[in-house]
Amino acid sequence: MNHPVAATFIKNAAQRGARLYILDPRGQHLDRYATESLRFSPGSDVAMLNAMINVIITEELYDADYVAKQTEGFEDLKARTAHTTPEAMAPICGVDADTLRRVARGYATAGSAMIFWGMGISQHTHGTDNSRCLISLALLTGNVGRAGTGLHPLRGQNNVQGASDAGLIPMFFPDYKPVTDAETRAKYEDFWGTTLDPERGLTVVEITDAAYDGDIKAMYIMGENPAMSDPDQEHARTALANLDILVVQDIFMTETAAFADVILPASAFPEKDGTVTNTDRRVQMGRAAVPMPGQAQQDWWIIQELANRMGLDWTYSHPRDVFAEMRMVMPSLTGISWQRLDDEGAVTYPCADENSAGREVIFGDGFPTESGRGRMTPAEVLPPDETPDAEYPIVLTTGRLLEHWHTGSMTRRRLGSGRPRAGAGSAYGAGDAAGPAGRARHARAGRHPSRRDRAGGADRSETAKRADLCPLLLL
Repeated sequence: MNHPVAATFIKNAAQRGARLYILDPRGQHLDRYATESLRFSPGSDVAMLNAMINVIITEELYDADYVAKQTEGFEDLKARTAHTTPEAMAPICGVDADTLRRVARGYATAGSAMIFWGMGISQHTHGTDNSRCLISLALLTGNVGRAGTGLHPLRGQNNVQGASDAGLIPMFFPDYKPVTDAETRAKYEDFWGTTLDPERGLTVVEITDAAYDGDIKAMYIMGENPAMSDPDQEHARTALANLDILVVQDIFMTETAAFADVILPASAFPEKDGTVTNTDRRVQMGRAAVPMPGQAQQDWWIIQELANRMGLDWTYSHPRDVFAEMRMVMPSLTGISWQRLDDEGAVTYPCADENSAGREVIFGDGFPTESGRGRMTPAEVLPPDETPDAEYPIVLTTGRLLEHWHTGSMTRRRLGSGRPRAGAGSAYGAGDAAGPAGRARHARAGRHPSRRDRAGGADRSETAKRADLCPLLLL
């Protein structure tokens, strides 16, 4: 993961004496602050985490009172991790049994412990299982619902959290109400005066595949650059070129915009009013500080103009009107008015009324499940499709360039010639005699699942950590 701002808080905590455990196959800059750094074998997350769960259960380090009163699934988890001892999992995950025990004990006995993770956990062939293991660790130890605890996925870009809250996920309405629920759908249909599709929408991967196959004929892309960010750029660019019409709304001429039939000039962050929400659930007010250049317009204005040209009758006059509508359909925002944000700058949700400060800590009084309990779900240790061998000894994985962000659409325009080059590059292990010409097992599932593929990129061996691992550094 690449979160230099969040990393500052983590560094400060470590310097004040907090124990810091880094779990990353590649190693990272935070290693120098870490109590332990576990460079486990790529793809073995479940084996490593199940070993820690086994230690916590067998050594009775779990919070028995919390488990009994606030969770479900403990006995099943206990039974299905009985065999995942550190000794059994060490050969799979590449971390010795003593280290696995030490880290498990450190987490379980911390009193208050947080888990932070990046997209390497979720954007993974076993992403759901990885997340389930982390949830089980937190529930076992009662590290949920109290200050200084919890699970904290660090989102990819600014306002990813806010966009998700507002319903920009294919299977949810605002506030994470499922589109398949008839009662929920009826409420939104009544509010908006229209019929809503009961079927979930397509994910980004499914959209790209459908465009590639010719099933999707048109796309409207705002503030995204799939021609650079897609794991298979050739596939993504062919999909974009295959469209009958592509509309791109952005502040720069990105690689994706190069495929566009129409480009709509959007406004940058300091040029517009509006709110953003990030991992801490603070709805933050943003105010325009500089004028928009040329023909640029704020995103809400562009969308409304297009809607009205399609026969809709939208009459928003300012972002405050959009936010007022969000409050009407999102109970989490009930107590957060535009005026309050203007006065206070930021308010944490959920917030039930305007006299409330908002809830900084959630799940202390239960979980959004039928039973009201947190659910532990066991995950099986599954082998990878292919493993390294004598002919293909190197594992290809991905990482991020610290100095670049969001496909480099902004940072590539500002960094000087002395800064790291923008573009994919490899960081081979210093002990790998093959160097950048070596062969690597293709560790990504997708259209090219075979190890017999080729990839090009600059050699950045100064970031190397392991001789058998080739991180492909992305923007």
